[in-house]
Amino acid sequence: MLAVTILGNNSALPAFDRHPTAQVVTMEEQLFLLDCGEGTQMQMAKYKIRRSKINHIFISHLHGDHYFGLIGLLTSMGLLGRTQEIHLYAPADLKDIIDLQLKVADIQLPYLLRFHPLLEEGIIIREPKFEVACFPVYHRVACWGFRFREVRPFRRVNPEKAREHEVPSSFFDRLKWGESYLKKDGTIVENQWVTEPAAKARSYAYAADTMFDERIAQKVSGVDLLYHETTYLKDLEEQAGRRFHSTTSQAATIAKMAGVQRLLIGHFSYKYEKLQAFEQEAREIFPNTDLALEGVTYRV
Repeated sequence: MLAVTILGNNSALPAFDRHPTAQVVTMEEQLFLLDCGEGTQMQMAKYKIRRSKINHIFISHLHGDHYFGLIGLLTSMGLLGRTQEIHLYAPADLKDIIDLQLKVADIQLPYLLRFHPLLEEGIIIREPKFEVACFPVYHRVACWGFRFREVRPFRRVNPEKAREHEVPSSFFDRLKWGESYLKKDGTIVENQWVTEPAAKARSYAYAADTMFDERIAQKVSGVDLLYHETTYLKDLEEQAGRRFHSTTSQAATIAKMAGVQRLLIGHFSYKYEKLQAFEQEAREIFPNTDLALEGVTYRV
């Protein structure tokens, strides 16, 4: 399963029972935390997110609404007796901030916190069944987006055809990766005789705080689900640009250019109590758009 649960969908100021940015991605029975704004712990408790299953945390940039909840979460995990290590991926300066916070509070975490500074675009986690990559977005400070992608065999075995051609089941995993089978008598069973194309690997991209920039479309091209910030409605496009944020129409334009399957929009300004106009404006350009609503899980 690949899914994203929204814990916070507002911008810098909490308002109208909306909270600063935080999301949990579920993939291959693991949980990944994307940003950790103020109140993330409370949201995790409210929506029954198991902290113990989070081993990887990603911080897009060092504006408070994206990381002010982090030190509280890390220390709470320690108080709960966690011993399993945590991997933290973030701009390099965050390590000094965390070290200072732990030092002045005289806190020794009972688990290993492995810090991975984000320095360049590329794959930052590669596992047999999935990979995570980072890419730059364009904000007032250094800011990163993240792309999650399943890694799965590109062929699906047809057991009946495989048995018909006397291919043993012990070879099925190699068939999935495109190998042909060599029988003992020297006969080759071509892969395409006993397999079919597998379903496309699923993917999710998170474009954190950013102004409109067409280069983002290249970074998220073809993903099944894209999250893109939409701090303002389209009538405030000039203000959005000055503040290095995006509007509804700009996010939808990126989704259309990138050829994604579905768009989620969030990071709403405290200026807006009602959100229906965000969805309406974005759908004018990219119809398969939904609001990123807190407590909702969006499956890919």
